[in-house]
Amino acid sequence: MITDLIIKNFAIIENLQVSFAGGFNVLTGETGAGKSIIIDAVNLLLGGRARGEVIRSGAEEASVEAIFALSGADELCRELQALGLGSEDELLVRRIIARSGKNRVFINGSPVPLAQLRELTSRLVSIYGQHEHQNLQRSESHLALLDSFADLQGQLATYRQAFERCRQLQQQLNSLELAERERQQRLDMLNFQQQELAAARLVAGEESELEQERSLLLHAEKLTAATAGGYDLLYAGQQPVCGQLDVVAEQLEALCRIDPQLGVLAETVRNCLYSLEDVADELRGYADKLDFEPQRQQQVEERLALLATLKRKYAPTVEELLAYQRRIETELADLSDVAGRRDELQQQLAQAQAAVALAGQQLSEGRRLAAVELGSAVERELAELAMPKARFEIRLFELSEPSADGLECGEFYLAANPGEPAQPLARIASGGELSRIMLAIKRSAPAADGVRTLIFDEVDAGIGGAAATAVGEKISRLGQTLQVLCVTHLPQVAAFADQHFQVAKLEVAGRTNTCLQLLEGEAQVAEMARMLGGAHVSERTLEHARELIDRSKGRVNLELF
Repeated sequence: MITDLIIKNFAIIENLQVSFAGGFNVLTGETGAGKSIIIDAVNLLLGGRARGEVIRSGAEEASVEAIFALSGADELCRELQALGLGSEDELLVRRIIARSGKNRVFINGSPVPLAQLRELTSRLVSIYGQHEHQNLQRSESHLALLDSFADLQGQLATYRQAFERCRQLQQQLNSLELAERERQQRLDMLNFQQQELAAARLVAGEESELEQERSLLLHAEKLTAATAGGYDLLYAGQQPVCGQLDVVAEQLEALCRIDPQLGVLAETVRNCLYSLEDVADELRGYADKLDFEPQRQQQVEERLALLATLKRKYAPTVEELLAYQRRIETELADLSDVAGRRDELQQQLAQAQAAVALAGQQLSEGRRLAAVELGSAVERELAELAMPKARFEIRLFELSEPSADGLECGEFYLAANPGEPAQPLARIASGGELSRIMLAIKRSAPAADGVRTLIFDEVDAGIGGAAATAVGEKISRLGQTLQVLCVTHLPQVAAFADQHFQVAKLEVAGRTNTCLQLLEGEAQVAEMARMLGGAHVSERTLEHARELIDRSKGRVNLELF
C-alpha cells in the first residue's frame, strides 16, 4: 500500500506531503481544489503520460514520489532483488518531469526505464476513474476480468503455450507451400552451394595446418641449412664437434689418475658429448623428413585460396562453413521431399490442434462455471447498491477459430430493470450504473489481480441518496482488506472513511497552492456539513453531519460482527 506521497511543483501543487494508512481514505474539497490533480500525480507513478504543461509555473521540473509498503508482496520483492532494486519491506518510486523534456524514473534510488516502472507499479495500485467506465465498455477486457476472478491464469497460460505451438507449426507448413517456381529456384541455388562445399571436402582445423605447412615451405632452404648443416657440424663433418669433444674427454680421463679433479671435468665433457650427439641425431631426423617438392607448395597455396573464396561467399571460418553445409543439406532434404515433410508437419499440427482443443475446453469449462458465479456475486452486490432488480450476465460466445485468448469471447450483459432483456453493457448502462457495476465487480473479486491499493476518482458520479450510502458502505468494506483512496463529492460516501482528508486551495504571496489536511473530530464534521449544506452551514447541518458519521460507523461496526 501507499504509505507516503510527496508531490512537488505539479500543476497548482507546490509542495504536498501526506501519509496514508490502510483502510478507507477519502479526499474531499471544493470543486477545483485539486483533488483529481493528486490522482493525476499518482497516475504518473503508474507510468502515465507525462506532459510538460503540468509543471508548476516558474519551476523547471515537477516530481512525484511515493513509498509503498511491500508486506505480503513476496513475489514482487523477489523480482526486485533479482533486478538489483531490492529492499527489505519498502519500495521508493520517484518520477521527475522536466521542461526540457528529459524525464527520469527512479526505483529505490536506481534509474529505470518507464516500461519497468509501469510493469512494477501496476501490480501495486489500480486507479478507477471516469476513464475506467471506458474499460467496462470495452468487451475485450471482460474475458480477462473473468479469468482473474476465477484464477484461470494458469490454465490460460497452458492454452496459450499450445496455441503458440500450433501457430508455429502452421507457419512452417505454410512456408512449404511456396510457389513451385520459387521452390525450384531455391533448390537450384542450394544444390550449387552444396556441390561447391562438398567438392571442397572441408576438414575442421585444416586451415591452420595448411598455414603452418605453407610457412615451412616458404622457409625450406633455411630449414634445410639449419638442420642438415647443424648435423654435419656436430657429427658428420670433417672435424665434427662431437669428435673433438670425444678426444678431450679421453685425454682428461687418462689424466684423472694423476689428478682426480680432472675426472670430474672429463665426466662433464662426456655428458655434453652425449647431449650433442642426441641433438645431432634429432637434426638428422628432422632433415630427413623435410620434403620440399615445388608442386606441394602450389597445392597448399591453391587450397588456401579455395578456402578464402568459400569463406568470402558463405561463412568466416571453416567450422562455420561446415555448419552452413549441414544446414543446406537439411533444407535441401526438406525442399526435395516436400510431400514427406508436409505429412510430418501435418501430423504434428494435428497433435498440436488436439492439445489446443483440450486445453481450450478445460479453460472454457472453468469460464462457464466462473461466469455463473461472478454474475450471481455481482447481482448480490448491485442489489445492495440500489439496483435490486438488475440482472448481470457474462455471456460466452464460441469463436469460429481458436484465438490466443481461448475458444470463446466474453461480454458483460445487463438488464437494469425488470421485464427488460439483457443487453450488452457497453450499449445501455448509464454513468451512474457503470460506477456501481464497477464497484460491484471489484467487491465480488477484490484481490483477483493481486493489487492491494485501489484509487476511486469520483466513481460515485451520477448517483445519490440510498445508492450513494450503499457505495460508501461497499468501499468501506473493501477497505477492511485493501487500502482504498477515494475522491468524492458525496457526504454519504465520505462518512464511511477511516481517514478523511480535505483538499483546499490557499493563496500565499499571490500564488495559488493546493494543500491536504487530515480531518479529525469537529474538523471532519465541519467538512461533512459543507458537503451537505454548501457554503451556509447551520447548527442543524452540523448535527446532520455528526449523525451521518455516527450512523455510517455503526453500520461498518455491525458488519464486522
